[in-house]
Amino acid sequence: MKEKPKITLSVKTNNRKSTLYLEFKYNRELIDKTKKAGYFWSISKKKWHIKYTEDKLKEIYTTFKDIAIIDDSSIDKSKLKESRQISKVEIPEEYADLLIRRRYSENTIRVYTTLFKEFINYYSDKTPEEITEDDIRKYQDYLVKKRKIAISTQNQAINAIKFYYEKVLHREKGDYYIERPRRANRLPEIISEAELLKLLKATDNIKHKTIITMLYSSGVRRGELLNLRIKDLDFDKKIIFVRAGKGKKDRTTVLADYAILVLKKYLEMYKPNYWLFEGTNRKQYSPTSVLSILRRSSIKAGLNKIVRPHMLRHSFATHMLEQGVDLRYIQTILGHESPKTTEIYTHVSKYSLAKIKSPFDAIFDKKVSNNKG
Repeated sequence: MKEKPKITLSVKTNNRKSTLYLEFKYNRELIDKTKKAGYFWSISKKKWHIKYTEDKLKEIYTTFKDIAIIDDSSIDKSKLKESRQISKVEIPEEYADLLIRRRYSENTIRVYTTLFKEFINYYSDKTPEEITEDDIRKYQDYLVKKRKIAISTQNQAINAIKFYYEKVLHREKGDYYIERPRRANRLPEIISEAELLKLLKATDNIKHKTIITMLYSSGVRRGELLNLRIKDLDFDKKIIFVRAGKGKKDRTTVLADYAILVLKKYLEMYKPNYWLFEGTNRKQYSPTSVLSILRRSSIKAGLNKIVRPHMLRHSFATHMLEQGVDLRYIQTILGHESPKTTEIYTHVSKYSLAKIKSPFDAIFDKKVSNNKG
């Protein structure tokens, strides 16, 4: 009889807030169930985590009892009584209902409800309607100074809070004010053509090679790639239909000749049923699996960076610009609403920089010219 995998539980409490961690060896079934339960993956800690509640702890035993051994020996339940009481506040039903009615993506619904629940539990002694503008500012200070969250996470928390007060309670924006953080003006990170070839050469699995090929050759986002169906590929016209991309907008992008060769080999071997890329039980392929593929291939290829899905999209756009493709076409292919978003690739294009002459070279060119005269 096959031995059950082991899940080790732990809880860390900080500022009267407790986080529940799950740790286990790689197991596809456990990962799928953990993600479905709303847990987040911590890259630094290499563990799954979620805000601790007594219900969440109970849920673990019912979810995993038949497929794993639960080790909760490190949890001192007597010290978590206060945390359990604080975490009992639930989000209003109309919050999630409105997100669903407005057709927000499953991922956005999960993120918004999780972040808004954390917010109202921070003020568990008040109802959401009683929370003031000053309270919201103090909560932001807590997120930035104590939790040290990323700018993107802070913006998501703000969006989650604003959605409740503006969309659910129908308050005017002038009734309260939430200050957003200043975004760092970072250039997109890309890989070179040579690095891409190394990445593909280091990827032996045809399915994994096809995923990397599609991300780079078409410039689609990771979520858009995983939402592709077989019928979204038009081999004759050499285009890909991207359905309900970012902002729920449809668009088309290019289907490269060499990508078609790899795709046909992959389709013949794996014979997907509905989704272009399917996981276990013919279900949609998972986002974390794509990250794992790129991580393993980056290490095997000996690259000095771990390639992420969006880096391939950035590289696709930058390399097209270097080939002389008009910025307006790139904007359309990428699905950018504003041309300003696409213009950032001009800052990383080697083609653009190559045309600029340094004044240092001009000095020596002038000296050489004078000597010849």
